Amino acid sequence: MTRMLRIALITLGDPQRLTGGYLYHRRMCELAPRFGAQISFVSFPDRPFPWPALAGPSVLQDIRRAGADVVVLDSIAAAYLGPWTRSLRRAPPLVAMLHQPPGGIDSGKLRTAIQKRLDGLAYRPARRLLVASDSLADQLAEQGVSRDLMTVVPPGRDVAEPADLPLFDVRHEHRVAFLCVGNWIERKGIHHLLEAFARLPAETGMLHLVGDDRADASYAARLRARLRQPDLAGRVIVHGPVSRERVAALYRASDIFVLPSTREPYGTVYGEAMASGLPVVGWRAGNLPDLATDGREGILVAPGDLGGLSRALQLLADDERLRRELGEAAARRALQRPTWEASAALFFGAVHEVVGSGPARQKEHKW
Repeated sequence: MTRMLRIALITLGDPQRLTGGYLYHRRMCELAPRFGAQISFVSFPDRPFPWPALAGPSVLQDIRRAGADVVVLDSIAAAYLGPWTRSLRRAPPLVAMLHQPPGGIDSGKLRTAIQKRLDGLAYRPARRLLVASDSLADQLAEQGVSRDLMTVVPPGRDVAEPADLPLFDVRHEHRVAFLCVGNWIERKGIHHLLEAFARLPAETGMLHLVGDDRADASYAARLRARLRQPDLAGRVIVHGPVSRERVAALYRASDIFVLPSTREPYGTVYGEAMASGLPVVGWRAGNLPDLATDGREGILVAPGDLGGLSRALQLLADDERLRRELGEAAARRALQRPTWEASAALFFGAVHEVVGSGPARQKEHKW
């Protein structure tokens, strides 16, 4: 009997967190046995930057204890492994999994510059870079990273089987139900969504907000203050973080998906919404233009155009035929994307190839 390939996946904090990147790795963990592998999570402590890096020696020790054949480094933890690059030469082969560009996407200029340098140190010995989207691969190529080093492994389009929603009317006597799935951090643009939604007549729709409403305390306080204003009273339901099955049920029950995010290396929730037959609305930014075409699978608005965002929501609420046409087109396009099973085949195929390719070359890549 062939021995299972043992993978140590380095991440930050609790692997059960509800974000696209963490969900991605949990799905790979669930599917690993089908591809002759098993994944063990090894985490840096979730502390303010850059203090998790101090745990580098203990993380490397945990990898040794796990008896890993290969290490997969999540981009959210790369900077903290960067200072320990020399120790990696005595570790199993390294594969990097990038859900964001070097330097991250949620920090100020100083931290981004420091983190980009540390990320680069961590990625230099990597035998393969698994990249979550074509747009992110293009961005890396523009920075001089060889495409021969990269394998694009996007998230799967399929979501969990929906949980039952007994006696739960998502429209609440409004014309339509709008759904937004995103953690409460500023780049998700939920503050812009609330402003655009407030401009709609009260009877137009009910807005459902799903996601971690504690991800950024100051931003959450700002959103909650806005939600208390009279023009939004009784029109928005805050669900907070919910299970995959509950999110799937909300996709099925809603009419329109909206997330005006400014930066999404992939945008898993857009793909899930489209697979559920929902037209998508968002800024013409990040990876959304690669997932949906304006006027075909949804409506893409120039970033910051609150009037345009509000008009897009009103148009879809008023025009049932357009909603249906865009939603059907979205579902057709989503079917062209890989399932989680197909994505896992790419992921584990690349990892097995690295392990089977013999000793690492001495020359490291340039960043």
